[in-house]
Amino acid sequence: MPTLQQKKSIADLTDKDLRGKRVLVRVDFNVPLDGDRITDDTRIRATLPTIQYLVKHGARVILVSHLGRPKGITEALRLTPIAKRLAELLGSPVAAATDTIGPDAKAKAAALKDGDVVLLENVRFHPEEEANDPAFAQSLADLADLYVNDAFGTAHRAHASTAGVAKDLPAVAGFLLQKEIDVMGKALGHPDRPLVAIIGGSKVSSKIGVLENLVKKVDALVIGGAMAFTFFMAQGHETGSSLVEDDQLDLARDIMKLAQEMKLTFLLPVDVVCAKNFDATEADCTCHIAHMQAGQMGLDIGPDSIKAIEKVLATAKTIIWNGPMGVFEKAAFAHGTEAVAKAVAAATERGATTIVGGGDSVAAVEGLGLADKMSHVSTGGGASLEFLEGKQLPGVVALNDK
Repeated sequence: MPTLQQKKSIADLTDKDLRGKRVLVRVDFNVPLDGDRITDDTRIRATLPTIQYLVKHGARVILVSHLGRPKGITEALRLTPIAKRLAELLGSPVAAATDTIGPDAKAKAAALKDGDVVLLENVRFHPEEEANDPAFAQSLADLADLYVNDAFGTAHRAHASTAGVAKDLPAVAGFLLQKEIDVMGKALGHPDRPLVAIIGGSKVSSKIGVLENLVKKVDALVIGGAMAFTFFMAQGHETGSSLVEDDQLDLARDIMKLAQEMKLTFLLPVDVVCAKNFDATEADCTCHIAHMQAGQMGLDIGPDSIKAIEKVLATAKTIIWNGPMGVFEKAAFAHGTEAVAKAVAAATERGATTIVGGGDSVAAVEGLGLADKMSHVSTGGGASLEFLEGKQLPGVVALNDK
Protein backbone atom coordinates (compact mmCIF):
# COMPACT_ATOMS: atom_id res chain seq x y z
CA MET A 1 0.00 0.00 0.00
CA PRO A 2 1.44 3.42 -0.94
CA THR A 3 2.22 5.38 2.22
CA LEU A 4 3.77 8.65 3.27
CA GLN A 5 4.51 7.51 6.81
CA GLN A 6 8.16 6.90 5.93
CA LYS A 7 8.42 9.89 3.57
CA LYS A 8 9.45 13.42 4.43
CA SER A 9 6.77 16.07 4.12
CA ILE A 10 6.66 19.83 4.16
CA ALA A 11 5.49 19.59 7.78
CA ASP A 12 8.98 18.28 8.68
CA LEU A 13 10.60 21.50 7.41
CA THR A 14 11.23 24.51 9.64
CA ASP A 15 11.62 28.20 8.95
CA LYS A 16 15.39 27.64 8.90
CA ASP A 17 15.00 24.96 6.21
CA LEU A 18 12.91 27.22 3.99
CA ARG A 19 13.78 30.89 4.43
CA GLY A 20 15.66 32.22 1.43
CA LYS A 21 15.57 28.82 -0.31
CA ARG A 22 14.27 28.40 -3.87
CA VAL A 23 11.60 25.72 -3.70
CA LEU A 24 10.33 23.99 -6.84
CA VAL A 25 6.73 22.86 -6.24
CA ARG A 26 4.98 20.43 -8.60
CA VAL A 27 1.32 21.42 -8.52
CA ASP A 28 -1.64 20.16 -10.53
CA PHE A 29 -3.18 23.22 -12.15
CA ASN A 30 -4.76 21.17 -14.95
CA VAL A 31 -8.03 23.10 -14.68
CA PRO A 32 -10.88 23.45 -17.19
CA LEU A 33 -10.73 26.61 -19.32
CA ASP A 34 -13.26 28.42 -21.47
CA GLY A 35 -10.93 30.61 -23.48
CA ASP A 36 -9.02 32.52 -20.79
CA ARG A 37 -11.67 31.87 -18.14
CA ILE A 38 -11.13 29.17 -15.52
CA THR A 39 -14.45 27.38 -15.05
CA ASP A 40 -13.41 25.41 -11.94
CA ASP A 41 -10.49 26.48 -9.74
CA THR A 42 -10.80 23.60 -7.24
CA ARG A 43 -7.31 22.26 -8.01
CA ILE A 44 -5.73 25.69 -7.58
CA ARG A 45 -7.43 26.23 -4.22
CA ALA A 46 -6.47 22.73 -3.07
CA THR A 47 -2.76 23.54 -3.14
CA LEU A 48 -3.03 26.93 -1.38
CA PRO A 49 -2.05 25.54 2.06
CA THR A 50 1.31 24.36 0.70
CA ILE A 51 2.02 27.59 -1.19
CA GLN A 52 0.95 29.77 1.74
CA TYR A 53 3.11 27.75 4.16
CA LEU A 54 6.15 28.25 1.96
CA VAL A 55 5.45 31.97 1.52
CA LYS A 56 4.94 32.40 5.27
CA HIS A 57 8.33 30.82 5.95
CA GLY A 58 10.14 33.02 3.45
CA ALA A 59 10.73 30.47 0.70
CA ARG A 60 11.15 31.59 -2.90
CA VAL A 61 8.41 29.59 -4.58
CA ILE A 62 8.74 28.23 -8.14
CA LEU A 63 5.57 26.45 -9.29
CA VAL A 64 5.52 23.95 -12.15
CA SER A 65 2.41 22.36 -13.67
CA HIS A 66 0.98 20.90 -16.84
CA LEU A 67 -2.26 21.92 -18.54
CA GLY A 68 -4.02 19.65 -21.02
CA ARG A 69 -2.21 17.49 -23.57
CA PRO A 70 -0.30 19.93 -25.79
CA LYS A 71 1.77 18.85 -28.77
CA GLY A 72 4.60 21.32 -28.36
CA ILE A 73 3.88 24.98 -27.60
CA THR A 74 0.11 25.53 -27.73
CA GLU A 75 -1.06 29.10 -27.19
CA ALA A 76 -4.47 28.06 -25.80
CA LEU A 77 -2.74 26.02 -23.07
CA ARG A 78 -0.47 28.70 -21.64
CA LEU A 79 -0.69 29.15 -17.86
CA THR A 80 -1.10 32.95 -17.81
CA PRO A 81 -4.80 32.81 -16.72
CA ILE A 82 -3.84 30.46 -13.90
CA ALA A 83 -1.11 32.79 -12.61
CA LYS A 84 -3.70 35.58 -12.57
CA ARG A 85 -6.25 33.50 -10.63
CA LEU A 86 -3.61 32.27 -8.17
CA ALA A 87 -2.56 35.86 -7.48
CA GLU A 88 -6.20 36.70 -6.66
CA LEU A 89 -6.45 33.75 -4.27
CA LEU A 90 -3.12 34.53 -2.57
CA GLY A 91 -3.74 38.26 -2.44
CA SER A 92 -0.21 38.89 -3.73
CA PRO A 93 1.53 38.98 -7.14
CA VAL A 94 2.42 35.80 -9.02
CA ALA A 95 4.93 36.19 -11.83
CA ALA A 96 4.31 34.13 -14.98
CA ALA A 97 7.37 32.87 -16.83
CA THR A 98 7.10 32.63 -20.61
CA ASP A 99 9.04 29.36 -20.66
CA THR A 100 9.70 26.37 -18.40
CA ILE A 101 13.48 25.97 -18.27
CA GLY A 102 14.61 28.71 -20.66
CA PRO A 103 16.08 32.19 -20.12
CA ASP A 104 12.89 33.80 -18.77
CA ALA A 105 12.29 30.99 -16.26
CA LYS A 106 15.90 31.23 -15.06
CA ALA A 107 15.75 35.01 -14.80
CA LYS A 108 12.46 35.09 -12.92
CA ALA A 109 13.58 32.31 -10.55
CA ALA A 110 16.85 34.12 -9.86
CA ALA A 111 15.03 37.42 -9.20
CA LEU A 112 12.74 35.97 -6.52
CA LYS A 113 12.87 37.47 -3.04
CA ASP A 114 11.76 35.72 0.14
CA GLY A 115 8.01 34.98 -0.08
CA ASP A 116 7.77 35.63 -3.84
CA VAL A 117 6.01 33.23 -6.21
CA VAL A 118 6.57 32.48 -9.90
CA LEU A 119 4.64 30.06 -12.12
CA LEU A 120 6.65 28.40 -14.89
CA GLU A 121 5.09 27.84 -18.31
CA ASN A 122 3.24 24.58 -19.12
CA VAL A 123 5.77 21.81 -18.48
CA ARG A 124 4.19 19.58 -21.15
CA PHE A 125 5.21 22.02 -23.87
CA HIS A 126 8.39 19.92 -23.61
CA PRO A 127 8.07 16.27 -24.74
CA GLU A 128 11.00 15.53 -22.41
CA GLU A 129 8.61 15.94 -19.48
CA GLU A 130 6.51 12.84 -20.16
CA ALA A 131 9.62 10.94 -21.30
CA ASN A 132 11.18 11.64 -17.86
CA ASP A 133 14.29 12.87 -19.65
CA PRO A 134 17.18 13.15 -17.12
CA ALA A 135 18.65 16.28 -18.71
CA PHE A 136 15.27 18.04 -18.65
CA ALA A 137 14.74 17.01 -15.01
CA GLN A 138 18.20 18.37 -14.18
CA SER A 139 17.35 21.69 -15.85
CA LEU A 140 14.26 21.96 -13.64
CA ALA A 141 16.30 21.04 -10.58
CA ASP A 142 18.89 23.71 -11.42
CA LEU A 143 16.24 26.36 -10.72
CA ALA A 144 15.86 25.39 -7.07
CA ASP A 145 17.36 24.16 -3.79
CA LEU A 146 14.46 21.94 -2.72
CA TYR A 147 11.57 20.03 -4.37
CA VAL A 148 8.00 19.67 -3.07
CA ASN A 149 5.45 17.41 -4.80
CA ASP A 150 1.90 18.60 -4.13
CA ALA A 151 0.35 17.16 -7.30
CA PHE A 152 -1.54 14.00 -6.37
CA GLY A 153 -3.25 14.10 -9.77
CA THR A 154 0.05 13.29 -11.48
CA ALA A 155 1.71 11.22 -8.73
CA HIS A 156 1.00 8.05 -10.74
CA ARG A 157 3.15 9.35 -13.61
CA ALA A 158 6.92 8.86 -13.69
CA HIS A 159 7.54 12.17 -15.44
CA ALA A 160 10.48 14.56 -15.17
CA SER A 161 8.61 16.97 -12.89
CA THR A 162 7.11 14.25 -10.69
CA ALA A 163 9.83 11.64 -10.32
CA GLY A 164 12.94 12.66 -12.27
CA VAL A 165 13.59 15.94 -10.48
CA ALA A 166 13.41 14.18 -7.10
CA LYS A 167 16.70 12.44 -7.96
CA ASP A 168 18.47 15.80 -8.23
CA LEU A 169 17.01 17.70 -5.25
CA PRO A 170 15.95 17.00 -1.65
CA ALA A 171 12.31 15.98 -2.17
CA VAL A 172 9.31 16.12 0.20
CA ALA A 173 5.51 15.89 0.00
CA GLY A 174 3.22 18.91 0.12
CA PHE A 175 0.14 19.10 2.33
CA LEU A 176 -2.32 18.12 -0.43
CA LEU A 177 -0.36 15.06 -1.51
CA GLN A 178 0.02 14.05 2.12
CA LYS A 179 -3.70 14.43 2.80
CA GLU A 180 -4.69 12.40 -0.27
CA ILE A 181 -2.40 9.50 0.61
CA ASP A 182 -3.21 9.58 4.35
CA VAL A 183 -7.00 9.67 3.92
CA MET A 184 -7.18 6.94 1.28
CA GLY A 185 -4.41 4.94 2.90
CA LYS A 186 -6.36 4.72 6.17
CA ALA A 187 -9.56 3.83 4.31
CA LEU A 188 -7.86 0.89 2.61
CA GLY A 189 -5.43 -0.12 5.33
CA HIS A 190 -7.12 0.55 8.68
CA PRO A 191 -10.73 1.55 8.00
CA ASP A 192 -13.56 1.98 10.44
CA ARG A 193 -15.92 -0.82 9.45
CA PRO A 194 -18.17 -1.61 7.72
CA LEU A 195 -16.16 -0.48 4.67
CA VAL A 196 -18.29 -0.08 1.53
CA ALA A 197 -16.91 0.59 -1.95
CA ILE A 198 -19.17 1.86 -4.73
CA ILE A 199 -17.64 1.33 -8.16
CA GLY A 200 -19.38 2.63 -11.26
CA GLY A 201 -18.55 3.89 -14.70
CA SER A 202 -18.76 2.40 -18.14
CA LYS A 203 -16.15 -0.34 -18.33
CA VAL A 204 -15.02 -3.22 -16.15
CA SER A 205 -11.71 -3.21 -18.06
CA SER A 206 -10.78 0.23 -16.70
CA LYS A 207 -11.37 -0.90 -13.10
CA ILE A 208 -10.02 -4.48 -13.14
CA GLY A 209 -7.22 -3.77 -10.66
CA VAL A 210 -9.54 -1.76 -8.41
CA LEU A 211 -12.12 -4.54 -8.25
CA GLU A 212 -9.53 -7.26 -7.67
CA ASN A 213 -7.96 -5.26 -4.84
CA LEU A 214 -11.14 -4.02 -3.16
CA VAL A 215 -12.96 -7.35 -3.17
CA LYS A 216 -10.32 -8.56 -0.69
CA LYS A 217 -10.66 -5.53 1.62
CA VAL A 218 -14.26 -4.34 1.78
CA ASP A 219 -17.33 -5.53 3.67
CA ALA A 220 -19.63 -4.58 0.79
CA LEU A 221 -18.97 -3.93 -2.90
CA VAL A 222 -21.61 -2.02 -4.87
CA ILE A 223 -21.47 -2.11 -8.69
CA GLY A 224 -23.24 0.48 -10.85
CA GLY A 225 -23.02 2.16 -14.22
CA ALA A 226 -22.71 0.39 -17.55
CA MET A 227 -20.08 -1.99 -16.14
CA ALA A 228 -22.90 -3.78 -14.31
CA PHE A 229 -24.14 -5.23 -17.61
CA THR A 230 -20.96 -7.25 -18.08
CA PHE A 231 -21.74 -8.88 -14.72
CA PHE A 232 -25.37 -9.41 -15.76
CA MET A 233 -24.34 -11.16 -18.98
CA ALA A 234 -21.88 -13.28 -16.98
CA GLN A 235 -24.88 -14.38 -14.90
CA GLY A 236 -26.81 -15.30 -18.05
CA HIS A 237 -29.21 -12.33 -18.15
CA GLU A 238 -30.47 -10.61 -21.29
CA THR A 239 -28.73 -7.22 -21.52
CA GLY A 240 -30.35 -5.88 -24.70
CA SER A 241 -28.11 -3.35 -26.46
CA SER A 242 -26.45 -2.24 -23.21
CA LEU A 243 -22.67 -1.87 -23.12
CA VAL A 244 -21.09 -5.26 -22.43
CA GLU A 245 -17.41 -6.22 -22.59
CA ASP A 246 -17.45 -9.77 -23.90
CA ASP A 247 -13.76 -10.22 -23.16
CA GLN A 248 -14.33 -9.45 -19.46
CA LEU A 249 -17.03 -12.03 -18.74
CA ASP A 250 -14.62 -14.51 -17.14
CA LEU A 251 -13.18 -11.73 -14.97
CA ALA A 252 -16.70 -10.75 -13.87
CA ARG A 253 -17.37 -14.37 -12.88
CA ASP A 254 -14.06 -14.51 -10.98
CA ILE A 255 -14.92 -11.31 -9.07
CA MET A 256 -18.34 -12.64 -8.11
CA LYS A 257 -16.86 -15.98 -7.04
CA LEU A 258 -14.21 -14.25 -4.92
CA ALA A 259 -16.85 -12.02 -3.33
CA GLN A 260 -18.78 -15.14 -2.36
CA GLU A 261 -15.65 -16.74 -0.91
CA MET A 262 -14.84 -13.57 1.06
CA LYS A 263 -18.44 -13.57 2.37
CA LEU A 264 -18.91 -9.92 1.54
CA THR A 265 -22.08 -8.20 0.37
CA PHE A 266 -21.86 -7.97 -3.43
CA LEU A 267 -24.57 -5.67 -4.72
CA LEU A 268 -25.53 -5.41 -8.37
CA PRO A 269 -28.51 -3.31 -9.53
CA VAL A 270 -31.83 -5.14 -9.51
CA ASP A 271 -33.61 -2.77 -11.89
CA VAL A 272 -32.49 -0.39 -14.62
CA VAL A 273 -33.78 2.66 -16.46
CA CYS A 274 -33.86 1.91 -20.20
CA ALA A 275 -34.00 3.75 -23.50
CA LYS A 276 -33.60 2.63 -27.11
CA ASN A 277 -30.06 4.00 -27.51
CA PHE A 278 -27.34 6.09 -25.90
CA ASP A 279 -28.46 9.28 -27.65
CA ALA A 280 -31.87 9.21 -25.97
CA THR A 281 -32.79 12.11 -23.70
CA GLU A 282 -35.86 10.46 -22.19
CA ALA A 283 -36.34 7.06 -20.56
CA ASP A 284 -38.64 4.49 -22.17
CA CYS A 285 -39.14 2.31 -19.12
CA THR A 286 -37.76 0.98 -15.86
CA CYS A 287 -37.53 -2.79 -15.67
CA HIS A 288 -36.20 -5.55 -13.45
CA ILE A 289 -32.91 -6.91 -14.79
CA ALA A 290 -34.54 -10.33 -15.32
CA HIS A 291 -37.09 -8.71 -17.66
CA MET A 292 -34.79 -6.79 -20.00
CA GLN A 293 -35.48 -7.36 -23.68
CA ALA A 294 -33.49 -7.15 -26.89
CA GLY A 295 -33.21 -3.59 -28.15
CA GLN A 296 -33.30 -2.03 -24.68
CA MET A 297 -30.27 -0.13 -23.37
CA GLY A 298 -29.80 0.38 -19.64
CA LEU A 299 -28.64 3.93 -18.87
CA ASP A 300 -29.21 4.26 -15.10
CA ILE A 301 -30.05 2.21 -12.04
CA GLY A 302 -33.70 2.02 -11.01
CA PRO A 303 -35.54 2.93 -7.77
CA ASP A 304 -35.29 -0.55 -6.20
CA SER A 305 -31.53 -0.54 -6.79
CA ILE A 306 -31.30 2.90 -5.17
CA LYS A 307 -33.17 1.63 -2.09
CA ALA A 308 -30.83 -1.37 -1.81
CA ILE A 309 -27.73 0.84 -2.04
CA GLU A 310 -29.14 3.32 0.50
CA LYS A 311 -29.72 0.41 2.91
CA VAL A 312 -26.08 -0.75 2.59
CA LEU A 313 -24.74 2.78 3.03
CA ALA A 314 -26.94 3.46 6.07
CA THR A 315 -24.67 1.39 8.33
CA ALA A 316 -21.32 2.04 6.61
CA LYS A 317 -18.56 3.75 8.59
CA THR A 318 -16.19 4.16 5.64
CA ILE A 319 -17.34 4.69 2.04
CA ILE A 320 -15.19 4.86 -1.10
CA TRP A 321 -17.01 5.96 -4.26
CA ASN A 322 -15.47 5.92 -7.73
CA GLY A 323 -17.67 6.12 -10.84
CA PRO A 324 -21.26 7.22 -11.60
CA MET A 325 -24.33 4.99 -11.59
CA GLY A 326 -25.52 5.98 -15.06
CA VAL A 327 -25.31 8.59 -17.81
CA PHE A 328 -25.54 11.33 -15.18
CA GLU A 329 -24.85 14.10 -17.71
CA LYS A 330 -28.47 13.66 -18.92
CA ALA A 331 -31.22 14.56 -16.45
CA ALA A 332 -33.34 11.52 -17.33
CA PHE A 333 -30.51 9.17 -16.33
CA ALA A 334 -28.98 11.10 -13.41
CA HIS A 335 -31.30 9.92 -10.63
CA GLY A 336 -29.14 6.97 -9.54
CA THR A 337 -25.96 9.02 -9.29
CA GLU A 338 -27.80 11.85 -7.48
CA ALA A 339 -29.34 9.42 -4.99
CA VAL A 340 -25.98 7.80 -4.23
CA ALA A 341 -24.36 11.23 -3.81
CA LYS A 342 -27.06 12.26 -1.32
CA ALA A 343 -26.77 8.96 0.55
CA VAL A 344 -22.98 9.32 0.81
CA ALA A 345 -23.41 12.93 2.01
CA ALA A 346 -25.90 11.72 4.64
CA ALA A 347 -23.35 9.12 5.79
CA THR A 348 -20.81 11.91 6.28
CA GLU A 349 -23.28 13.82 8.44
CA ARG A 350 -23.69 10.86 10.76
CA GLY A 351 -19.91 10.52 11.16
CA ALA A 352 -18.80 8.11 8.43
CA THR A 353 -15.59 8.74 6.48
CA THR A 354 -16.57 9.30 2.85
CA ILE A 355 -14.12 9.51 -0.05
CA VAL A 356 -15.05 10.43 -3.62
CA GLY A 357 -12.53 9.86 -6.42
CA GLY A 358 -12.55 9.70 -10.20
CA GLY A 359 -13.36 12.56 -12.54
CA ASP A 360 -17.03 11.73 -13.21
CA SER A 361 -18.04 11.08 -9.59
CA VAL A 362 -16.21 14.24 -8.49
CA ALA A 363 -17.96 16.21 -11.25
CA ALA A 364 -21.29 14.79 -10.08
CA VAL A 365 -20.91 15.77 -6.41
CA GLU A 366 -19.59 19.19 -7.37
CA GLY A 367 -22.47 19.73 -9.80
CA LEU A 368 -24.95 18.79 -7.06
CA GLY A 369 -23.30 21.15 -4.58
CA LEU A 370 -22.41 18.22 -2.30
CA ALA A 371 -18.61 18.28 -2.52
CA ASP A 372 -18.29 19.98 0.87
CA LYS A 373 -20.57 17.31 2.36
CA MET A 374 -17.95 14.61 1.72
CA SER A 375 -15.01 13.88 4.03
CA HIS A 376 -12.61 13.96 1.10
CA VAL A 377 -12.96 14.68 -2.62
CA SER A 378 -9.84 13.51 -4.43
CA THR A 379 -8.05 15.82 -6.87
CA GLY A 380 -6.63 12.87 -8.81
CA GLY A 381 -8.57 10.72 -11.29
CA GLY A 382 -6.02 8.23 -12.59
CA ALA A 383 -3.93 8.54 -9.44
CA SER A 384 -6.85 7.69 -7.16
CA LEU A 385 -7.68 4.68 -9.34
CA GLU A 386 -4.11 3.37 -9.19
CA PHE A 387 -4.06 3.98 -5.44
CA LEU A 388 -7.26 1.94 -5.06
CA GLU A 389 -5.56 -0.81 -7.06
CA GLY A 390 -2.83 -0.87 -4.40
CA LYS A 391 -0.12 0.31 -6.79
CA GLN A 392 2.93 2.27 -5.74
CA LEU A 393 2.81 5.81 -7.13
CA PRO A 394 6.12 6.95 -8.71
CA GLY A 395 5.66 10.52 -7.47
CA VAL A 396 5.43 9.23 -3.90
CA VAL A 397 8.15 6.58 -4.18
CA ALA A 398 10.61 9.26 -5.42
CA LEU A 399 10.33 11.36 -2.25
CA ASN A 400 13.02 11.26 0.46
CA ASP A 401 12.58 8.90 3.40
CA LYS A 402 12.45 10.39 6.86
